[in-house]
Amino acid sequence: MNLIDRFLSDEQDPKTVEKVLGKLNDMLTTNEELIYLAVQKKPAVNLLPDCIAVSNKRIFYCEPANFGITMNFKDISWKSIKEISSKEELFGSKFICVPQYGENIITEFIPKVQARKLYQAAYEQLEKFKEEQRQSEIEDRRPAPSPVTVNAQPAETILEPVAPVSKPAVEDTEDETTLKLRKLKTLFDKQLITLEEYEAKKADILDSL
Repeated sequence: MNLIDRFLSDEQDPKTVEKVLGKLNDMLTTNEELIYLAVQKKPAVNLLPDCIAVSNKRIFYCEPANFGITMNFKDISWKSIKEISSKEELFGSKFICVPQYGENIITEFIPKVQARKLYQAAYEQLEKFKEEQRQSEIEDRRPAPSPVTVNAQPAETILEPVAPVSKPAVEDTEDETTLKLRKLKTLFDKQLITLEEYEAKKADILDSL
């Protein structure tokens, strides 16, 4: 199935589809793709029908001009759309786009089958955009994680009480050994020496008793 056949699934006018697609394809941006295209079918003379195309980024309105020689295109992105709706009437359906600002955009005489699929495609893309916006807003409101200070906790665990200045110096072997072991343990807690170095030095101190 070629590109044009893909948009002729619901009795769209082939000539109109071919003309519109040829121009729309040149207007698509990166990662943008057309999802559905509906062609107006007026009850009397339908020589110059309007078209509505839905992509994953916006809605295109295609209107013939200069007796069909040229086409006028206007588009509205999903972020500029408040809601869309479709209303079935005696001669086809109305497709209604309600923008965030300005007047509603109403296209009449869309064949009912096409209007249903046009509405479905547009509704799904609009809801997808709204959900992405909601997720983005949630992320923006989420508090930033507190900065982690890696050395904060170890610093608290290695604090040792400072001996009062007035305390007399102890010269006996037992107190000197205790002091050396305490200093050695402090070096190990600060990760300034390895476990092997700590054990070896500890053994040396104890052997000196």
